[in-house]
Amino acid sequence: MARYLMIDFGSTFTKLVAVDREREDILATAMRPTTVTTDIRTGYRAALADLEERLGGPVAFDRIVACSSAAGGLKMAAIGLVEELTVEAAKRVCLGAGAKVDLVLSHHVTKAEVKKILDKKIDIVLLAGGADGGNTECALYNLKMLGEAGLRIPIVYAGNKDCQDDVLALFETYGLEGHVAENVMPRINQLNVKSARDAIRDIFLKRIIEAKGIKKIEDEIDEVVLPTPEAVLTACELLSKGYMNEPGMGELCVVDIGGATTDMYSVCHATKRSDVILRGLEEPYAKRTVEGDLGVRWSAPGIVQSLSEEELKMVLLDTGVDLKAEAEKRFADVSFLPLTPEDEYADRLLAEMCAYKAMSRHAGRMEEVFTPIGMAYNQTGKDLTDVRTVIGTGGPIIRSRFAREILAKTSAVFRGTQELRPARPDFYLDSEYILAAMGLFARIDPLSALRIMKKHMKPLQ
Repeated sequence: MARYLMIDFGSTFTKLVAVDREREDILATAMRPTTVTTDIRTGYRAALADLEERLGGPVAFDRIVACSSAAGGLKMAAIGLVEELTVEAAKRVCLGAGAKVDLVLSHHVTKAEVKKILDKKIDIVLLAGGADGGNTECALYNLKMLGEAGLRIPIVYAGNKDCQDDVLALFETYGLEGHVAENVMPRINQLNVKSARDAIRDIFLKRIIEAKGIKKIEDEIDEVVLPTPEAVLTACELLSKGYMNEPGMGELCVVDIGGATTDMYSVCHATKRSDVILRGLEEPYAKRTVEGDLGVRWSAPGIVQSLSEEELKMVLLDTGVDLKAEAEKRFADVSFLPLTPEDEYADRLLAEMCAYKAMSRHAGRMEEVFTPIGMAYNQTGKDLTDVRTVIGTGGPIIRSRFAREILAKTSAVFRGTQELRPARPDFYLDSEYILAAMGLFARIDPLSALRIMKKHMKPLQ
């Protein structure tokens, strides 16, 4: 029997998934609180003990690999020239690499903005700016500012290739830990993610996991290979596309609600329509966005702040729930567990708001424009209206009795909006919390990982 152990060192829980490769199935799962602030091995060993009890005793695994978002995950700053172009391209590369973008800066950075990089304890800076053949002055200016501030964190330069020699010289002059990747936007509105994403992953593996106290676990496992969100994105893409002769589930969206953030993933083309004009930066086929202000515990106040006074009053009128008071209660005690039906209902409402707002920010928009030759349609972002599969994951969805109602808020619930949300999707639940694990297992056996995911995504009626 070929047995593999996949581990996700999450910000809150360490999750273990034991896989039988020959049977193409899950043997058992277990989770315990992550203990990265003391010793990450403590939580892992406790979860492993639970897992072995379920398996009837200790197990010799053929391979043990892990992903991690512990200790705040991978925190990045994206710097570019124009907000809608290179800044947006840099931001998408960071998100696709599994990072949380804590700081976004454009044009010439100031000393106060450089100080923010230090204050926020950013792990990596992605510096972009200028299409190839375009502006070089801004990126070089910003790099000098980072150098003069004595920045001692990795900097990935992924801007105009024309000034790469000057960039390397500045790295040396200021003693910066610099890395050079291909331009994230070599031409206007053309997105190039792979080279910069690979550079970020290499830095994560060689430097960041050690800095965050994760590397000490490598004595007991084979390796930490990815940030957790990148593992989930890998799983989403495999589950959508399929592998070899095994079909996938087609175009899909995944919403992952947590205590601090809400991640949204979509795997689909930007549009299938021939009568629209696409505006803005090219959209990636597999896209991730993360909302740092939407979460049901640490970020519960952010949910309230994202709503207008009128919307809060409507919630109170329709449901009798004072959403502001409930959010403050959960923020004050992030370990809060619902004990009454009223608590459970308030948790459901907060999760619904996360799903609704996160999809609103992720989905594209359509605008009708009257022209001399008739009506035209301008589209920005991705058109998700034909996506037929929406999958929910994350504790607030998986543990809720109202998972379907929460996921329903990702679809087109209001008429007349310009948002291009899924119109009539079917809903599924990652009820055993395996997406990140299958993103890891896909690096070993993508066909088996695909079949396991298809077997374990639970349809919601």
